[in-house]
Amino acid sequence: MDFNVKKLASDAGVFFTRAVQFTEEKLGQAEKTELDAHLENLIARGDCTKNWTEKIFRQTEVLLQPNPSARIEEFFYEKLDRKIPTRTTNGELLGQYMQDAAKDFGPGTPYGSTLITVGEYQKKLGGAEREFLQASAVSFLTPLRNFLEGDWRTISKERRLLENRRLDLDVCKARLKKAKLAEAKAAAEQELRVAQTEFDRQAEVTRLLLEGISSTHVNHLRCLHEFVEAQAAYYAQCHKHMQELQKELSRFPNAFAVSASTSGISAGPSPLSGGSAPGCPAASSGPLDPAPLKIEEVKPPATGTRKAKVLYDYDAADTSELSLLADELITVYTVPGMDPDWLIGERGNQKGKVPVTYLELLS
Repeated sequence: MDFNVKKLASDAGVFFTRAVQFTEEKLGQAEKTELDAHLENLIARGDCTKNWTEKIFRQTEVLLQPNPSARIEEFFYEKLDRKIPTRTTNGELLGQYMQDAAKDFGPGTPYGSTLITVGEYQKKLGGAEREFLQASAVSFLTPLRNFLEGDWRTISKERRLLENRRLDLDVCKARLKKAKLAEAKAAAEQELRVAQTEFDRQAEVTRLLLEGISSTHVNHLRCLHEFVEAQAAYYAQCHKHMQELQKELSRFPNAFAVSASTSGISAGPSPLSGGSAPGCPAASSGPLDPAPLKIEEVKPPATGTRKAKVLYDYDAADTSELSLLADELITVYTVPGMDPDWLIGERGNQKGKVPVTYLELLS
């Protein structure tokens, strides 16, 4: 291998003189050329952008993928330019476990059929999460990474080159001051002119790159809007799935009442059906009745109207239902062909279906 000895010696000499100049500046033994105020402000703004972009990028990575091992694995896949394998989300895995369990417990049993329904919606939630993660990675994480690994690396390289040009300029200024002979002064002046030209040219290149930070902010602002839109769509989809699941489960409230009555415990609503379970903060603050619930208390009247006391809060799943507040009194009745687990409730001018298990029939 051929080595250019002169070039190596020259590079070593330049490096040494720069190191001496830098050290003397730090010790206050040499003058330092200051950058103009505009360029200094651009540099400070660039550093601020880089630091906060890096923090936001890292924390967004943690938000989207809390598992450190998975993040490291995805990092290596990206560096190797290989496609990241599709991961099963926790919601999808939970839904699959529920449905597998239902096969053993019996899909025809109340518990088994409920596991199948809940498992199906857990899979839907998991699928929505996976779509959100993929959309966020493309629309938000990737632009931030491209800035840190692309634009900022270029800016950093040019700034280091600018610092070297400044050191070379100050070395030439020092040589000119030390020159005594006319020939030495002439040579030093020529070197100073060349160094000044190179420094000015590099300062202009660096300035143009740093002024591009403004367009970076505009781009990141657009990406931030897309990230928020993806989040909003994801949470709206989750809310929709949960409302549908609550509606599905609220069609079978008697299954909980029968289970509770046979075990000698007062029947209450399932938390999944939209009400507050006894003993939970959202339930009424009165003491629990230790006496077992009588079956006839939850049977709807055959004909006529009756008064009923509401045991727990209930949020209507749709416009055909009536929302309830614990401890209020309403009028209830049934109509021919109606599901025995439901009654028609009236409160003033308001009317709608109400679940029997949320009521204590008084007359």
